[in-house]
Amino acid sequence: MTQHEYIFIAVSIILGLAITRLLHTAALLTRAHDSVVFHWSSTLWALSILIYILQLWWIGWGLRSIETWAFVDFLVLVFGSILIYGSAEMALPAADNKQFDMLHHNQHLGRLSAVFMTVYFLVGPYVNIVMLDNAIIPSLVFPAIGIFLSLMVIILPRHFVLLSALFAAYSLLILFLTV
Repeated sequence: MTQHEYIFIAVSIILGLAITRLLHTAALLTRAHDSVVFHWSSTLWALSILIYILQLWWIGWGLRSIETWAFVDFLVLVFGSILIYGSAEMALPAADNKQFDMLHHNQHLGRLSAVFMTVYFLVGPYVNIVMLDNAIIPSLVFPAIGIFLSLMVIILPRHFVLLSALFAAYSLLILFLTV
């Protein structure tokens, strides 16, 4: 077993749990559909988080060419996976309420999902610059846009509908650039 395979077992477990959490919460909301006040922007936000889960998993395959790993590389990837899990956990309302208002959730407690994503975007420059030796400017500019959008979701929750659409477009751009 290579170091890459060994390291990505831990990352894959956490990312798998994040996908499981998103899918489980979506299933609970579907089962409780009579009590759910659906809003497309919340779904779009959750799908954007799913894109980042899959994107990190995909980028992980590109890291297989690294022959010697530092412990800090492992910590950064595990920390990034944990942040994505936290974002997935908070992306949709939990089943502990009698009324599930998706938009209200994202404008309040759901903003924690954006907090996790804000910090997650700090992982990208490390992976791109330190581990993959990519160009510095794009490796800083693109995550800065993600940080800005996530901060806007946190600071301006009343504009979540517009910001979730912008965040989804940004997420698709990042997916396009990294696959």
